[in-house]
Amino acid sequence: MSRPRQVLPNSFYLITRRCTQRQFLLRPDEETNNAYLYCLIEAAQRFSIDIVMMCAMSNHHHLVIYDRDGRYPEFLEHFHKMFARSQNALRGRWENFWAAGQTSVVRLEDPEDVLDKVVYVATNPVKDELVERVHHWPGVNGYVALTQERTMAAVRPLHFFRAIGRMPRSVEMKLEIPQELGERSSFLHALKSRVAQLEESCALDRRQTGRTVVGRRGILRQSWRGAPTSFVEHRGLNPRIAARNVWSRLEALVRNRWFGRAYQRARAAWLDGREAVFPPGTYWLRRFADVTIATA
Repeated sequence: MSRPRQVLPNSFYLITRRCTQRQFLLRPDEETNNAYLYCLIEAAQRFSIDIVMMCAMSNHHHLVIYDRDGRYPEFLEHFHKMFARSQNALRGRWENFWAAGQTSVVRLEDPEDVLDKVVYVATNPVKDELVERVHHWPGVNGYVALTQERTMAAVRPLHFFRAIGRMPRSVEMKLEIPQELGERSSFLHALKSRVAQLEESCALDRRQTGRTVVGRRGILRQSWRGAPTSFVEHRGLNPRIAARNVWSRLEALVRNRWFGRAYQRARAAWLDGREAVFPPGTYWLRRFADVTIATA
């Protein structure tokens, strides 16, 4: 059994999930980009999730979200399920779409940690030497929409959803900078500055090493059946928190340790038929077994 995970409201997260066998099942094209946005926006609105940044690479995707109500597991379950089914219908596939491992969910402790991960997500195609600039990426990337306050929109993918079904005909949203991150203009200024610095740093590194980027045309020509040939390390660390500030990191580690021990004690009592009160942030048993949760 995996370690229990505390799910608290008013939390920021970095989410990453990869396609099975590292295949390019998310390879950008018009139908894929629209289906990704449609499923993402519909799920975010259904479960009251604020999307801060997203980037759909060819074989994985990243999200930075703000979970106001502690419902991100439901959001991820719905989004990943609907999009996987939609893409399998588009590609004529029947097997699993996502890699078998758990979705990576990293809680971001401070506003500076959120900014770090927003920059990381936005610049993923540049750091992977796929394109020279963030806005060159032909897939879904929220950087331009966030910095220019554009509305992102998608229509119901008819290759999977019924034309007369209950799902909305179209969806739209703006990426959010929650007030917990401070003044919007200051956050955007820092974001633009750091993205520009990273683009220039990567360009300088390519000039010094002679490497080149794949480019938009090369990416769009790739087969969705393909996969990278580079080596990837397995069974590495799977962090649950990100905190640059040492005190925030220590606090988060202590909180996680306390939650795990309190959860195990309550679970043992519950299985033994004794009265059990689970710690705040207990998610699965609260949702499916209606156990008693302590007041936060």
